[in-house]
Amino acid sequence: MESDMLLHMANFSTLFVCMVLKFPQIFVLLRAKRTTGVSLNSLLLELIGFIVFVTYQMYYEYPPPTYLEYPILIAQDVILLLLILHYNGSLRQSIIYAALLFGGWRLLTVERWIIDLAMSLCTFISAASKFAQLQCLWSSKDAGQVSALSWAMATYTCSARIYTTMVTTGDMQVLVRFVAMTLLNLWVLLTVIYYQRQSSRSSRKDD
Repeated sequence: MESDMLLHMANFSTLFVCMVLKFPQIFVLLRAKRTTGVSLNSLLLELIGFIVFVTYQMYYEYPPPTYLEYPILIAQDVILLLLILHYNGSLRQSIIYAALLFGGWRLLTVERWIIDLAMSLCTFISAASKFAQLQCLWSSKDAGQVSALSWAMATYTCSARIYTTMVTTGDMQVLVRFVAMTLLNLWVLLTVIYYQRQSSRSSRKDD
């Protein structure tokens, strides 16, 4: 009974956090009107990873509460993608990205081996998205337009999904993915905090 309640709490809290997870980042971009420190490649890879993951879960008819947040995250990532393209002056490219993402999604379920292969690569795709964001931060040394709150919430949701996966499906591929994503999200979070503090100290010295 207690384990069931804990599972429900983990599912509910994850879904609730994911409903607003990207909002802080969206608001930061809207306010700054520039995308310094925010990686377009990272966002695209994350989108691909999300699409593969939710398609895999639906294909094998896993319990909806274990992946219900992903359509919400995909929608928020699409908004972020449009904002980044807009502020980079390349909004027209959104049509190309949309066509490629939709075509890839349709291809995933043509054959079972395709979705299995895609899922086996999903962890590497998602990990690559985090490293792309880290590379962008290391290069720009500017995290002013990156939301630490969004990365903190992403770290929490992935850690919660470690527990829900262990209790429900026990799928090792999914479990490994969530462990890796928790650690990488935490790495990005700490990097963002580091550069924001560095920027804050520089501003104080200038004053």
